[in-house]
Amino acid sequence: MNKSMRNRAFTGTALVLAASAVLTACGGEDSSSTDTKAKNAPGAKAVAVKDPLVATFDGGLYVLDGESLKLANTIELPGFNRLNPAGDDDHVIVSTDSGFRVLNAAQQAFTGVEYKGAKPGHVVRHAGKTVLFTDGTGEVDVFDPDDLSGGKKPQGRSYSSAEPHHGVAIELSNGELLSTLGTEEKRTGALVLDENNKEIKRNENCPGVHGEAAAKGEAVGIGCEDGILIYKDGTFTKVDAPDDYGRIGNQSGSDASPILLGDYKTDPEAELERPTRISLIDTETAKLRLVDLGTSYSFRSLGRGPQGEALLLGTNGSLHVIDPETGKVEKKIPVVDEWQEPLDWQQPRPTLFVRDHTAYVSEPGKRKLHAIDIETGKKVTSVTLPKSTNELSGVVPGH
Repeated sequence: MNKSMRNRAFTGTALVLAASAVLTACGGEDSSSTDTKAKNAPGAKAVAVKDPLVATFDGGLYVLDGESLKLANTIELPGFNRLNPAGDDDHVIVSTDSGFRVLNAAQQAFTGVEYKGAKPGHVVRHAGKTVLFTDGTGEVDVFDPDDLSGGKKPQGRSYSSAEPHHGVAIELSNGELLSTLGTEEKRTGALVLDENNKEIKRNENCPGVHGEAAAKGEAVGIGCEDGILIYKDGTFTKVDAPDDYGRIGNQSGSDASPILLGDYKTDPEAELERPTRISLIDTETAKLRLVDLGTSYSFRSLGRGPQGEALLLGTNGSLHVIDPETGKVEKKIPVVDEWQEPLDWQQPRPTLFVRDHTAYVSEPGKRKLHAIDIETGKKVTSVTLPKSTNELSGVVPGH
């Protein structure tokens, strides 16, 4: 999706229940937080950071130097918060119960720019634009992330979905806006708007639509409960799953590859399915390949390398480097101890964040964060943090 992919469980059941029903799960459920105004932790002094990383913990955010992994500052922010790159050198989008808030990670402070609305959901970066989808209102906001540098809300495009739903949107280089269709009860597909927000295409053959990713040639895939829907060169193409229920709800793409990496689930009745197969979807041939890795993973396990490699962090503790053309696992890089995905999607689990040639992997059980060189497979550095982390992200410019 980006031109350059530079791309502890909570204490007790009571805390998990307290954080319910506001923020939106990329795993397909909803939840909430008790966010108040953020402030720097007492006594904390910001220090200069290079290519900052940001991690959430129970009660706030850690800002770290992307090279040394040194903890630069702690920002207090109660509740369950989510993270996404804003698309420039400095900023990260933080999802709170009040909406999307913009954090200047380089300066380690919130800017005051906020897109208010209940259930802030997906953040998508593509073709020089960043797109926010607010599930509770159905509002879509598009802006140039370079315009965040002034500390003011950027001038940008907006669109209101017909009904609020857990959705996603992406703007293409020609100004077309693809946005999902659905209601709070049912999601069905996607439509495409021209640069004046006039509908020009629609496809409702994608039940349970969830997530998106862009591949080489600006082919966009959105996941369905029975395969994946591809939009390319003005045309929708449905790629059917080999199973009646074959859900691809989370995807990862690369400008270096026409093949999308997706998860794959086949049990609609499971409280939590722990799949061992991944999906590789060729957007040029509209073919889907399933690969069994022999290890399960979570929705925070998928990523792409600088050459388009498919990356997956397994519960066996290894980072799998996969050739997307053949499905062959080229390398298994041991990174963390074996782990199991928790039933509650909000609870921490080892998380993968990829930027350029480095894979960053959190290990909440040990309060650790690791940096791995994708090409050599070597662990560059590791740090131990004061508290276990949950979400992990950072600045990712040049998309």
